[in-house]
Parts: sequence; structure tokens; C-alpha cells
Amino acid sequence: MSPPRRLARELRSLDGVTVRIGGHLEDYRALGGVAFALVRDGSGTTQVTLKKGVADPSLFELFQSTPRESVVEVEGEARKSEKSNRGVELFPTSARVLTVAEVPLPLGVVDKVGADLDTRLNHRVLDLRKPANRAIFELRGALLEGFRAAFRDLGFVEVETPKILRQGAEGGATLFSVDYFGERAYLAQSPQLYKQMLMAADFERVLEIGPVFRAEPSDTIRHITEIAMLDGEMAFIESGEDLRVTLEEAVARTIAHARARLTETGNPLVARLSDPPRPFPRIPFATVSEWLGRPGTEQDLGTEDEKRLGEIVQEKLGVPLYYITDFPTSIKASTFYARRKDENPALTEYFDLGFSGIEIASGGPREHRLDRLLANMASAGVDPAAFPGYLEAFRFGMPPHGGWGFGIDRFTWVLAGVPNIRETRLFPRDRYRLEP
Repeated sequence: MSPPRRLARELRSLDGVTVRIGGHLEDYRALGGVAFALVRDGSGTTQVTLKKGVADPSLFELFQSTPRESVVEVEGEARKSEKSNRGVELFPTSARVLTVAEVPLPLGVVDKVGADLDTRLNHRVLDLRKPANRAIFELRGALLEGFRAAFRDLGFVEVETPKILRQGAEGGATLFSVDYFGERAYLAQSPQLYKQMLMAADFERVLEIGPVFRAEPSDTIRHITEIAMLDGEMAFIESGEDLRVTLEEAVARTIAHARARLTETGNPLVARLSDPPRPFPRIPFATVSEWLGRPGTEQDLGTEDEKRLGEIVQEKLGVPLYYITDFPTSIKASTFYARRKDENPALTEYFDLGFSGIEIASGGPREHRLDRLLANMASAGVDPAAFPGYLEAFRFGMPPHGGWGFGIDRFTWVLAGVPNIRETRLFPRDRYRLEP
């Protein structure tokens, strides 16, 4: 009877134990009277050592004739070793090839010569075998795990809202249309309307982590068309500060959780995870405009503005995370659900959360008063008749509420320190890519 399969990381604590491993054949080298095969699984690489006169001669031929990246299974004795940089060697008694990889490989897995991003994404499965890329998704998984734990502890219930809609929350220009049994429908660009409706249903605090779709013809390192968003909504808030404090707490807890998780697995990206200085600075939009050299203007922030602002914040305040508050109504006019300040309707209570020059979240208090909501819709040129279910929630009692949308991909991108946001999606979608 074969012993149970063990992962590479499990062998480090074993000595003199018969084990079975399985993985991709990463490399094979014969050096005189000894040969080495490297077998990689999801946790690391195992060095299989074959000594002439000890190992079955057929094993040398098997490893020599098997193409790299084929799937193999090896049984043998694990022994601690100071010679191996992995701290352990496996001395095989048997091996077999489970599947044979085609040659040549379209993309090297362990080659030091890099490939361009398009080539990597065209052959994404091979690309994802690289330990450095796997590390990104271990980080991403730890962040998702941390966010769920943090928001659960803060009293949020996780929900799922429809992703096929009759109308969008932010206008039709960036919506993907679909044929829905003969009717036109759209892929959701946000769960905005539904999470607001849940505030009238006594859910009070909701969290959703899921995909949204943006039909923006962007081709930049920070834009993709299918993205993962973390959306939160809270009822009975008094101001945007209630939202900012809650989001800040969740972000800090999540980074701490991810750091602990990656420390356990030895993930090299753990070095990039440090506790963010708190509280995050609150910087009014008017101050941001001054720092960017255009005081008194109400020009929205573009990509280059965000980059420069991140540099300025680092220079002036020495922090990576910061809020931009008090956005002018002129910038948020199309966001009809954004609450204007009672004392100064020219300003909203909306905010953005920036992370080293990247906008990763946006939100604020919503307008919960039906008459003012309808007035905002009229100002934005939005037909209330297109939102019957949404407006019904306001007709029968809507508490003060607000929330945010938080970009999981961008957050992971900044923390991982990779050049392009596409590297944080397993199979990214953009205006040119629909395969694989």
C-alpha cells in the first residue's frame, strides 16, 4: 500500500520516513554518479536524489526521457540534508509519469529569461505555475479571508446581489448589454442600488465581494473590464466619518491577517505588508487642488493627478493610505445617490481612499430623503421611472445610510508591487482579451 501523498513543505520536518510526492518535473540534471530531479507542487519544490548503485537504473532513464513540466509521482525515503538548500532530499524507490507535457513549452516556467505580459497571459496556466505568481494569489486569498473576518467581527452580513440588471447605477455608457430572453439587460457595474435597498430591509450592515463589469475602452496598467469589488453599506450613520472609521479599521485588520497568514507559508510578499499608520489622513478636495497647483478649481483627478498626489502625500505626511474628502457636487453630479451637504450643497459628503497614488475605494453617505433623491435624479438627467424597485425602498422608510466600493484587484496590485493590475487576476479581461 502506497504511503499518503505529501507536499514539499511537509517534507522539511521529516527524516527517514517513506513518502509519496506528486508534481511537475521542473528539471533533471545528471552529474557523474549522481542525478537530481526537481519536482514542484503548489507548496514548493522537492529535490529527488538518485545515486548510481543505489537507485534503480530504470529511474535514471525515466527522468532523463520525461519532458519538463510533465506530471510525475515519486515514492521514496525523505532524509534531512545539509547539502540541499531545501533541507531535505528524497531518495526514490519508484516513480511513474502520470501525464507527459508537450514540447517545446510555449512559455518557460523556471527560465530566468522573462516573457512579455501578453505571452504570459496567452499561456496563463504555465505562467501561474511560477512560484512568484502563485505568491500573488496566496496574498489575494489571504486578503479576502481577512476582509471577511474583519467585517464579520464589525457586524456585517455577507450578501449577493444580482449581476444581470434592467438598468445600471452609474449611467449606460459603461454597461455591457446582454440579451435576456428577448429583452435588453446589462451586466452589473456595481451592486449600488441593491445594497441601498437592503438598508430599508433592516439588514443595516452588508458586505458583498463579487465581480462587476465596466465597459470602459481603457487600455492602462490600472484598468480591466471584469473586476472584483468589496462593497459595504451601513445604516443609521451620522456622517461620512462613520464610514471612513469602519473601512479604515477593516483595512488595518486585513493587512495584519494577511501578514500572519503569509508568514505561516513563507510567502516572500510578507515583506511588503506592514501596519499602515493610523488614522489615515483626511485631506479635503480643496487642499488636494492646492497641492496639485490649481487652487480654487473643481477639476476631477485624472491618473497622473492621482500619481502625483500619492507622491505629495508621501513627501508631506509620510503615509501610503489617505482619504480625499469633501468632493465638489460638480464632480459627483452624475452620482445621483450621493448626499450633498445640507450647509453647503456645492459639496458632497463623498470621499476616495488613495493608496500610494492609486484610488482603491470611493463612497460616502447616500441621499435617503426621497424628495432630495428625486431632485438629484432630475439634475443628473436620470428618469425615475427606470428605477421603480429602487425608489420603492425609499417610499416606505429609508434610514440614513452610506457605503463604499473597494477595489480588491487594485489593493492586491499595490501590495504585491507588480507592474500591471492584470497580474492580480487569474484570467484577466480587458478590451482586447477574452481568452483564455
